[in-house]
Parts: sequence; structure tokens; C-alpha cells
Amino acid sequence: MTKKDSFLINRLKSVNYAFKGALLLLKTEASIKIQFFIGILVTIAGFYYNISITEWIMQIFAIGLIMSIEGVNTAIEAIADFIHPEHHEKIGLIKDVAAGAVFIAAIAASIIGLLIYLPKIF
Repeated sequence: MTKKDSFLINRLKSVNYAFKGALLLLKTEASIKIQFFIGILVTIAGFYYNISITEWIMQIFAIGLIMSIEGVNTAIEAIADFIHPEHHEKIGLIKDVAAGAVFIAAIAASIIGLLIYLPKIF
């Protein structure tokens, strides 16, 4: 019988796996790289335009939402390709819906960005 790891050890392992997954996404996925770059640009813009704490909260939430949904989309695509490597109509539908979720989040994030920055630019 093996000794079970403590709650704290298990949480630390989970954080380590999540961190490795986030790094893997940033290293391997073009869409995440683009979203990360945009996130850096709007963060710089936030400092430049001295946005309010509420605007920072909304901006950070939008960046996190986009990158999270992009990661989930990548995972769904990987699972779908693993389960059914050749083209299949249902797998295509699943992948399209996952990509649609990213699109919806990107539209919401873009609107947030416009609401924050358009009044400051003009």
C-alpha cells in the first residue's frame, strides 16, 4: 500500500501541471501566441493611457477569458483529432462550435477594448 500525498502536495502538483499546460500552449499554438501578443499590447496601452482600476479589471478579465477559451478550444480540437483522426462531419461540427466560442469571446473582448480606449484616443 502506497502513502497518499497530502492535500497540499496534490494542489502543488495540480498547479505545476496547469503551469506546464499554459507554457505548452504558448510554445505550440499560433492562436495563443497572437492572443498573448495582443494582451501585451493592450497592457502597455493601459499603462500609457492610465486606465482606471475598473478598466484594468475588465481588461484583465477579457485577456484571461480569451486565452482560457482558446486553450479549451485547442484541447477540444486535440481530443477530437485523437478520437477521430480522419474527417468526420460530427467532429467538424464540434470543432466549429469550439472555434465559435472563441469568436464570441473575442468579440466581447474587442468591445471591451473599444469601450476603454476609444474615448481616450479620441
